[in-house]
Amino acid sequence: MADRRKPFDDAELAADTGGKRLCAATREALDPACLIRFVADPGGVIVPDLARRLPGRGVWVKAEKSVVAQAVRANVFARSLKRAVKADPALPEQVERLIEKRVLEALALANKAGLVTAGFQQVDALIETGAAVVLVQAADAAESGREKLARKFAAVARARGREQALVTSLSTEQLSLAMGRSNVVHAALIHGGAAERFMLEAERLDRYRSGSAASGGTPNGPESAQDLEV
Repeated sequence: MADRRKPFDDAELAADTGGKRLCAATREALDPACLIRFVADPGGVIVPDLARRLPGRGVWVKAEKSVVAQAVRANVFARSLKRAVKADPALPEQVERLIEKRVLEALALANKAGLVTAGFQQVDALIETGAAVVLVQAADAAESGREKLARKFAAVARARGREQALVTSLSTEQLSLAMGRSNVVHAALIHGGAAERFMLEAERLDRYRSGSAASGGTPNGPESAQDLEV
């Protein structure tokens, strides 16, 4: 049996956990989609590798803001890499900003692909047709308007036998910048690859903030669970 007191290397993880990886902070064996990969840059500074493409040995940490903070406090990056490295105390916030950036980029791409409708009346009409697969409402939107659209969206989703996909983690300013127009409070996406990517990225942001990353299995994560270590 492997010694749990010392970090696994990548080959051991792939062999011992069926493709899962060990969180350096909690010691849980998790699907890669539930984790964030970190590497040390040439200067020995720990940086997040959300796309899992940076060279070097990776340190995997559960994709929850509180766990990343725990990893920084406990200096698990130096222990896992077996050398002196520096992890900024603001690393949890840095990761959050990067995930948020990916969400906004995905929304912008979906908008360019013609999959996004904005405006209260326009979104309401789209929901009515049953074509809306994702409802996006600004975190700072008026509660009355949010509730009206959310209830209607949920009812239509139930009637069609599908889960409602609701995103409320972005501000009006962020939505407006991503879509290149002013005062975007309500938006909806129709089916398409870019819409799916947006939803996956939004789910990852929500899990990171709320601490609801799965402890096993393969969630609908934004990345492939394949081994990308080099």
